[in-house]
Amino acid sequence: MSRGIRNNNPLNIRHSADQWQGACKEQTDNAFVQFETMAYGYRAAWKVLDTYFMRFKAEHKVYNVKNIIARWAPPNENDTHAYTRAVILMSALGGNEAFARPARATTYDRLERLVRAMTTMECGIPYKEVDVEAIRQGFDLAFPKRRKQANARH
Repeated sequence: MSRGIRNNNPLNIRHSADQWQGACKEQTDNAFVQFETMAYGYRAAWKVLDTYFMRFKAEHKVYNVKNIIARWAPPNENDTHAYTRAVILMSALGGNEAFARPARATTYDRLERLVRAMTTMECGIPYKEVDVEAIRQGFDLAFPKRRKQANARH
């Protein structure tokens, strides 16, 4: 079982000053946050991705797969090019395709594919076996009003 799965932290979010909702009271992993459930791990991932959107906007960068992965899996820790290429292939998303802010829910389906592919890269789970319900639950925890609005439109 991969570390991300053991920690209920499928995108391997590192410890920081952030006090994550749903984090286990006792943290026994020195590098990565441990969450009570997978949904809380995905909630944290959605929150980080939403923060990236705001930072990219401030830096006048496009919020797309290439820029997201370059920040998430930087070259000093990963083969960023290979990670990006794999995510693009798995998710069938364009590397330069821009997304709306995650909190707006208008690009949820495409961003869900991105999160699924990143889970595969971080945890080694085959893309088709990633728990999409936990991803949705994490989104609902991160942006409860937005998910309800998106569901009301369908």
